[in-house]
Order: sequence, then C-alpha cells, then structure tokens
Amino acid sequence: MTTVNHWTPGDIPDQTGRTALITGGNSGIGLETARALARHGARVILAGRNRTRLDQAAEAVQAATPEASTDTLVLDLSDLSSVRDAATRIAETETVDLLFNNAGVMNLPERRTTHDGLEMTVGTNHLGHFAFNAQVWPAVRRSPAPRVVTVSAVAARWPMGRLDDLMSEKSYRAMGAYAKSKRANIVYTLELARRTASSPVEAFVVHPGSAMTNLQQHGTGPLSRMVTPIAARLLMGSAEGAAWPSLYAATSPDVQSGWFIGPAGRDQTSGTPRPAKLPTGADDPAEGRRLWAESEQLTGVPFDIEAGAAI
Repeated sequence: MTTVNHWTPGDIPDQTGRTALITGGNSGIGLETARALARHGARVILAGRNRTRLDQAAEAVQAATPEASTDTLVLDLSDLSSVRDAATRIAETETVDLLFNNAGVMNLPERRTTHDGLEMTVGTNHLGHFAFNAQVWPAVRRSPAPRVVTVSAVAARWPMGRLDDLMSEKSYRAMGAYAKSKRANIVYTLELARRTASSPVEAFVVHPGSAMTNLQQHGTGPLSRMVTPIAARLLMGSAEGAAWPSLYAATSPDVQSGWFIGPAGRDQTSGTPRPAKLPTGADDPAEGRRLWAESEQLTGVPFDIEAGAAI
C-alpha cells in the first residue's frame, strides 16, 4: 500500500480559478471542505436543501475568507425533480473542477421512501448523487482536470452492506440501509474511475473516520440514544479533521484515480489521509456494472460518460 507522508490542509496547492461544488456544503464535513478550499482560492458552490442554511454557510465561509467567491444551490437529493432542476442550472453554464458527493442521511429508524418511492437512505446517499452526477456531467467535462470525490464511510465494510435487496424491500435495518448506501458509494466511484480511465476525469472515494457531524447529532436510533453529545465528542473527531480525506483526494498531486482514502490514525478514525483497504469485492467490475445499470433503472436517468444525461 502506498505510504503518504504527513499531510494537512496547509499542503493544498493554490486553487485559484477552480470551482468546487459540494453537496451537503451547508454543514459538517461539507462546510469544512468549503472553508479550506476557499482559503486556497477556489470558488465554492454550496448545495443543500435549505436556502436559509445555505446562505448562513456561505456567510461563514466569507467571514473566514473575506475574498472568497461563494454561490449556493438548492438541491434535495431525495427528490429527483429537485436533482434535475439543480443540475440544469449548473450544466448549462458552469465548469465544475471539483465535484464532492458529500451529503447524506443515516440511521432512519423505520423504512421511509423518497419523493420518487426509493428507500430513503440509499435513495439519498447513492441514487440522488448518481442522478445528479449524470445530469451535471457536462459541467464536469468542461474542466481540463476534473476530480469527483465521493464520501463513503467505514460502514461500507459491514456484512449487512451487501447490495442485494438494494431498496430493503425484503427487510429493513436502519444501519443496514446506511451500510448499503456507503458500499454503493464505493462501488459506484470505482466503476466511474474505470469508465473515465481514458479521460481527464479522476474519481476518488473517501471515508472520513469518525466525526461528530449532523449525521450523528440528528440520529434517532439506538446508537444515538446510547451516546450523549459530550461523550460523542470525546469518542469522535472534529468535522474539520474529517474533511481531510476529501481535501487530500481533491487536491493532492500524489493520488491516483480509483483510490479509496481514509485517515491513517489509530483505528482509521483521524490523522493523515492515505489509501485504505477496500471492502471485500467492492472493486469487482461485475458488481460495478450491475450497480450502474440498477441505478439508471431506479432513477430513470441514463449516465453516458461521453455525453452525460439528457435533462
């Protein structure tokens, strides 16, 4: 496995002239990613469901970096019509150099469905991003050196994360659905890397380790009830540190498309980003092709790497 010397966001090269679009950019890891990139000259587009929270996040970025260039994009990944509308705005006029598939939900105690009838956790964490990527692809292809960074989690390694019964129609477990969505993030990204191998696009998938973000704060399952907010902050790292793998994947000259990157610290919960061990079978091209086809079928959005999706 490749060894990475100590790396911090201070090592990010100048990002002037590059535009980063970050889903879930209004809080947690997404907001910390935006702050760091803005400090290094990037224009950042913060995408999320709530206009007020997006505006507050943009103000926070500019408070830290007054010269920062920010924009916001209303995007609800659990509603394919919202995905289409947001993608249309970006695909028509923007160039996206760095695309972060960062937003997510977890630990929903009962099976819920999206606006389009998809299981909510996989529908948001994977399928919403898949449809958004497909439809925003023209903006990515305009960049001379685009990178796509998808945020997975260590839960992708759990046996309950197998991608059969993707919609949890046979049985539903809150963390099982989350594990499926996070494995799907990896399988999708590795398939994207294979399909873009002859193009300038580079695709990476990361896991942030453990961090206290809105995912944990807003959980309602047994894990959330067992861990008090104070204890959680002692057990978990900061959102700022959890953004390091995403930032490393997006900006380091030393990474290779198709890498799975996570923190190198004890139990892979924090520290310098480095290549991480993949879940067993996640790099199987056959599984990648199956998930790609199923994602197109479930969303109704074809994803042609050469052309993107018709909007």
